[in-house]
Amino acid sequence: MQPTATVLVYSDDSNTREQVRLATGRRPAPDVPVVEFLECATPDAVLRELDRGGIDVCVLDGEAVPMGGMGVCRQIKDEVFDCPPVLLLIGRPQDAWLATWSRAESAVTLPVEPVEFAAALAALLREKNALNA
Repeated sequence: MQPTATVLVYSDDSNTREQVRLATGRRPAPDVPVVEFLECATPDAVLRELDRGGIDVCVLDGEAVPMGGMGVCRQIKDEVFDCPPVLLLIGRPQDAWLATWSRAESAVTLPVEPVEFAAALAALLREKNALNA
């Protein structure tokens, strides 16, 4: 298992980014690596960081302004070679179909519920590690 996993968190709201960090803790589950966060407040910053590489999972806020995480997800799935898996934060459960449209691998509702979020993030990290093994 790799020593750390890098999780990119995109939201224009610092409170949402904090919810993600607090829900994850040092690691979302005992069988996945310790997490390091890379926070982005703009879509341009997300694209810059993905171009640099080294991102294991993206957490995108579907309610972000000026461009929501669903639009960002759709864009990066089209434009970024070997795009990392995406966990989308959605405003309500009924928006799950939009998360599917955006090609996100997983989605959870806001506000971040720690157990649900950690389980979803851990599942994506496990998949990523299995693919890299």
